[in-house]
Amino acid sequence: MDRAKKPAAIPVSPIQPTPQVSISDDNSRVTANIPTGQHVDILLYGATVVSWKSANGKENLFLSSKAHLDGSKPVRGGIPLVFPLFGPPTPNHPTDKLPQHGFARTSRWEYLGKSSSESSTLPNSKGDASVKLDFGLSNSMLSDSKWDYDFNLTYSVTLSQDSLETSLVVRNTGTSNYDFHVLFHSYLAVDDINDTTVSGLEKAAFKDKMQGGKEVGPAGKPISIESETDRIYTTAPEQTIKVLEKGKDRYELTRDMLSDVVVWNPWIEKAKGMADFGPENGYKKMLCVEAGSVSAWNTLEAGDTWEGGQRIKAL
Repeated sequence: MDRAKKPAAIPVSPIQPTPQVSISDDNSRVTANIPTGQHVDILLYGATVVSWKSANGKENLFLSSKAHLDGSKPVRGGIPLVFPLFGPPTPNHPTDKLPQHGFARTSRWEYLGKSSSESSTLPNSKGDASVKLDFGLSNSMLSDSKWDYDFNLTYSVTLSQDSLETSLVVRNTGTSNYDFHVLFHSYLAVDDINDTTVSGLEKAAFKDKMQGGKEVGPAGKPISIESETDRIYTTAPEQTIKVLEKGKDRYELTRDMLSDVVVWNPWIEKAKGMADFGPENGYKKMLCVEAGSVSAWNTLEAGDTWEGGQRIKAL
C-alpha cells in the first residue's frame, strides 16, 4: 500500500574522482595518476622519477632507451637524486670513498605513502588536483654507505595538473655535523636541441667544466646548446628559469633553497661513449637543467634539518 506522503529522497553527492596510486607486482615502482590525466612513475631504486606525462600523454622527461631499470646501475634519464656528493669523490673529505653523485640514486628507498589535495566543491570539479608521494631513506637502511653519519631523508614527489615538484628533507639524526651536496638531475625532454634555449641565467656567472671548471662571467644572453655543455650556474633561488623551444616557453623551473643550476648535454661524442645512453641521436632529444646546491658544501649541524626543492611546470 502506497503512503500518501513519502519522505523526500536524501540527495547523494556525486563521488569525486581521486588520484590513483599503485605499486608494481614486483614492488619496484610506484605509479600515480590524477583525475585530470597526468601521470608519474617512480622507481624505488634511487627514488628515481622515470616518467612524467601531461594530460595529453606528452612525456616531459627523457629516459635513455638503454637505461638500466633493474637496480643494477644508476638510471640514465628521468630525475636521479644526487646526495650527498655531486660529481666524483672529493679527496681528503668524508665523501672521498663514495661513488660519483653519492649513494641516494643507487639505494633502495621505502615508499612512505601518499597524500592528496582536497576535492573542490565547485560544480564540474574534476576531483583532486594533486597527489604527493613520499619516500624515505636512512643510514640504517644501507649495508655499506661508506659515509659514517646518521641521517634521515624524506623525498617527496608532487604531481599536479601542470607541474611536478620534487623536494628533499635532510635530517641529521646523529651527534656529528656533516657536509653534503644535493641536486635534482632532471633530464627534460625536448623536440630538438637545436631549437632549444634556456633563459633566466643571462646575468649569472658559471663554472665551465669544459674548460676545467674555469669561472666564466655572465653571457648576457639565453643559452643555446651547440656542443658538449656542462656548466654550473649560481643564481638566486627566486630567479625563474625557462626552457624554450622555437622561442616558445616549454618548461618553467622555480627553486627553493637551491642556488645552483647545472646545464648539461653530452652532445655527439660523449653520448657515443656512454654505454647506457640511447638512441644514438638521443642528445638531440634532451637537456638537463638541474636545480641543486653543489657549488659549495652545505653543513648540517647535529639535530638540524635542511629542506629544498624544485617545481617544474610544463607549458
